[in-house]
Amino acid sequence: MSTTLRLLAVLGVAATLSACGDTDLERTATGATIGAGIAAVTGESALNGALIGGAAGAVSCSVAPGAPNCR
Repeated sequence: MSTTLRLLAVLGVAATLSACGDTDLERTATGATIGAGIAAVTGESALNGALIGGAAGAVSCSVAPGAPNCR
């Protein structure tokens, strides 16, 4: 499977999962999962991807407080 096809598959899953998360913890876990998946597919460190994705998920409602799942 080519890297482009794998990346498209992960991005499709990421788009589906990005709507998940009603709490900060859920958004952090979803961000970490998406970050690790994208990093693994692109040949980067899954741990670094999880850390970056988790941080982005944790602050997502601070950055966009009007987002649908932010309370």
